[in-house]
Parts: sequence; C-alpha cells; structure tokens
Amino acid sequence: MDHPLIDLINARIKAAEADGAFENLPGAGRPLPECDDPENAVLNRILKDNGAVPEFVSLSRELEKLRIELRDTGDRTRRAALLKDMSMLEAKIEIARKSHLR
Repeated sequence: MDHPLIDLINARIKAAEADGAFENLPGAGRPLPECDDPENAVLNRILKDNGAVPEFVSLSRELEKLRIELRDTGDRTRRAALLKDMSMLEAKIEIARKSHLR
C-alpha cells in the first residue's frame, strides 16, 4: 500500500525539478559517501548532528562520574553503594556494546 501522500510528494518533486531546484547542488556528480548501515543512515546522521552518542558511551561517562565519587568518598556505606552501582553500570555497558555492534 502506497503512502496516502505519495501523489502529492511526487507532484512536488516534479515541480521542483521543473524549477531547477536540484541543479548545481553541492556534491553533484560525486559518488555518495560509504554507508555501513543504509537502513538507518538518516537516523544516524540526525543523531550525530545533534550530539547524540550510543548508549554505551553515555553509560561509560556515568561510570566515570561514579569512579570519581568513589575516589573522593570516605564513607563506607556510600562506597559500598557506589561499588554496587558501578557493577550494574559495567553490566549495562557490556550489554549496550553488544547490541550496538549487531
């Protein structure tokens, strides 16, 4: 089943072509850049352009904050809680890395 707006989209593209909107575009005549994940290329570009990072990177940053807090904390109860949180984060990072590489 076609998208309900496909005719409108095609009409707008044809009108833009007739007006010359696609002439002299930057990169015209050059091959498209290599793409490791063509199905998600647009999504990946949008995420990258907006500063998004893979989950394991953000989790690693959080783990580093906990390490710093652990280093600066003398309270045994808090240190035990931090070690527990760090262990959970390390497991989450490993899972996120494996899912990212799929």
